[in-house]
Amino acid sequence: MSSPNAPGKGEMPAAEAVSLAELVGYQEGAVVSRTLLKRGTGTVTLFAFDEGQGLSEHTTPFDALAHVLEGQAEIVISGKPLTARAGEAVLMPANQPHALKALARFKMLLTMIRS
Repeated sequence: MSSPNAPGKGEMPAAEAVSLAELVGYQEGAVVSRTLLKRGTGTVTLFAFDEGQGLSEHTTPFDALAHVLEGQAEIVISGKPLTARAGEAVLMPANQPHALKALARFKMLLTMIRS
């Protein structure tokens, strides 16, 4: 029987140093995602967006932290657009509509806290 904290398929390895940006690749005309960690209390997902690709406006019941690893994105939260670049992070508050669009190819680490 597996432990409740055992990594799921595709999750990042435990107790190893990894380059996050190298764990997911770009795909022409697409958004690629890879779940690195999935627990009852939250998820950590890595995304790669080709230029011009995005996620349409949606709302979630949980806070989400978007940390841009490469490139540049426009993130709109409750109608307010902002630009996030490599090395920057944006908190998308629970229950507020938000959307993302790649101004240039970009990768981000999204941490969602389910509490």
